[in-house]
Amino acid sequence: MKELYSAHPVMKDNPFGFLLAVLLIAAFGLGLIILLIWHLNNKSSKLVITESDVLFEQGLLSKERSELSLRSIRTVKVKQSFLNRIFGTGTVELYTAGDNPEIVAKGLPDPNTVRDIIKAND
Repeated sequence: MKELYSAHPVMKDNPFGFLLAVLLIAAFGLGLIILLIWHLNNKSSKLVITESDVLFEQGLLSKERSELSLRSIRTVKVKQSFLNRIFGTGTVELYTAGDNPEIVAKGLPDPNTVRDIIKAND
């Protein structure tokens, strides 16, 4: 199965938090611990779009995996704050039949590409 998109959330999704963590490195290495935890949280999530499915995996030791058929997705919502737009990141919400999103992926690079791929394969 061919992958059309594959990405982990990026750390620059919250630039003020990142800046604060860097400044806290001087305070007994606290910033390094914050950055390490942040990095592990980002690497433990992944969104993959194939030709027929959307897969979202979360978790480092225990895994939770959601899988949606591209045909069953009714709505794709992309949320970007001003800073998200500057850094090219955002949140993608995928809806099927209900009012609540089936998949919420925060901090993805280039979230509009996700929407474009899903809508092109409808």
